[in-house]
Amino acid sequence: MNQIQRTKARYSTRNLTRLSLLSVIAFLLMYVEFPLAFIAPPFIKIDLSDMPALIGGFAMGPVAGITIELVKCILTFFVRGTTTGGVGELSNFIVGALFVGLSAKFYSRHRTYRGAVVGLLMGVIGMTLVATLSNYFVVFPLYGKIMPMEAIINMGRAVTPRVKSLWDLMVYCIVPFNLVKGLIVSAATLALYKRVSHFLHD
Repeated sequence: MNQIQRTKARYSTRNLTRLSLLSVIAFLLMYVEFPLAFIAPPFIKIDLSDMPALIGGFAMGPVAGITIELVKCILTFFVRGTTTGGVGELSNFIVGALFVGLSAKFYSRHRTYRGAVVGLLMGVIGMTLVATLSNYFVVFPLYGKIMPMEAIINMGRAVTPRVKSLWDLMVYCIVPFNLVKGLIVSAATLALYKRVSHFLHD
């Protein structure tokens, strides 16, 4: 093995180690969750598990960030189990991958603080749009097989009386929840990235 091959192998091993570490941290952060009862029903909870993927995406590129999201969701599916036949986990991956992918892609082209902020805002908006549609068409109809849909809508109505249908629940609860979640995760990422990025760069 020549010097170039040894260097490539070393960097590949380093990247796999970094990806593995960030994926495990993301998976563990899924256990640290809490509701935003003033915005959404209590069964909808926020966690910071997208933050390690965003940090990895900023440091190593959008593919790395999306990979961390994928490994996190696979670990969650096999360790925590599923109540939606894997559809909820698939939706979580698609939404998280879009958030991380958009943010990291923009930052890779504009590697400044402003670029990070703009990228994260783009990611939050994209995530919110996709999360709303996936919840309306896929996730909540599946929950409706476990819990009566009217009960779910009533839980949303307890948060705001404007909720009278599933779509109202999306507009008045799911959209603001994802916006707030995205902004919280983005703020945490901005606060931590510079402090840990030197561990992730060659």
